[in-house]
Amino acid sequence: MELTGEQRDLRDAVRGLLARQQGPAPQPGGPGPGYDQALWRRLCGEIGVAGLAIPACYGGAGAGPAETHVVMEELGRALTPSPMLGSAVLAAQALLASGDAAACQRLLPALAGGTAIAALAWTDEAGHWDPRTVAFSATSDHVLTGEAHYVLDGDIADMLLAAAHMPGGVALFEVDLQHSGVTRRAATTMDTARRLASVRLDGVPGLLLGDHAGAAGGPALARARDLACIALTAEQVGAAQRALDLTVAYTKVRVQFGRAIGSFQALQHRMADLYVLVESARSLSYAAASAAAGGAPDLGLRAAAAKAYCSEALARVAGQMIQLHGAVGITWEHDAHRYFKRAHGSGQLFGRPAEHIARVAAAVING
Repeated sequence: MELTGEQRDLRDAVRGLLARQQGPAPQPGGPGPGYDQALWRRLCGEIGVAGLAIPACYGGAGAGPAETHVVMEELGRALTPSPMLGSAVLAAQALLASGDAAACQRLLPALAGGTAIAALAWTDEAGHWDPRTVAFSATSDHVLTGEAHYVLDGDIADMLLAAAHMPGGVALFEVDLQHSGVTRRAATTMDTARRLASVRLDGVPGLLLGDHAGAAGGPALARARDLACIALTAEQVGAAQRALDLTVAYTKVRVQFGRAIGSFQALQHRMADLYVLVESARSLSYAAASAAAGGAPDLGLRAAAAKAYCSEALARVAGQMIQLHGAVGITWEHDAHRYFKRAHGSGQLFGRPAEHIARVAAAVING
């Protein structure tokens, strides 16, 4: 996909800001929100990254998935911790897909400006991101009970959306985080730059969003998941590209048998194969973003295909990065282990590659 001039300017602005201000990698169990708040404020205030895919009537820029894609690729390239994926993409798109204009008018301006963070809780302990299997149940008078896992930024969010089963189907609710029945707990993650949490609700009243019959939550979740998958593939492509760049650079300076290892034909072939893999992943990722921008009817399948392929691509590039760097690649001081952990963590997020391949296969077989 050829970027427009404005999209290239957006890319350069984000990359430049990250290069100037991004701090050191977060440490396991460190204090604070897990991301650089000053950097996030600048990304939102100077560039408007959180509001790119939010309509102008709700305080956003009214751009689209392609612009979000550009930002996510840069965040992935630098492994920048931020609430972009969980708040500005997953939660915001679920809210938009609910069709509740009043709730959008009330909640989205703060998300678009980056002054508030939202979390969407729905996944059970097994980690299935299927809109039909949600972690919470709700009574007919909208009281929620259950526990959700793998909630992006769930322990630091200012707003909480929760998906729950109710008599009319799966519904989406806004939950008051100050209620005594809300318990949030940060999870220990392999990827320290990705903040996940569990959220437990014990008899917590929720405000129903969208269809008052309680049947709009499933489609809203499905669309939010697909758009989040596409955004995640952009992050994976950015990470894979940077991991490849660092590896190629290392092979030019690492000397073995009296010569740089990058001069060996076997390693040149390996680098060439990885380059093709990254470029094909980028093509598939941007094709999915283009489909989202154009309202393609098969968006779910395109998102599933991109998520499966880009997850495998990043895993392979990160694995080769570790192997070709040797012992230094597994030390805490080197970034190689961070890309390796991102590859494995992001591969599980929003569904494992095998689950998305099964979605595509089922659609092909069933016509």
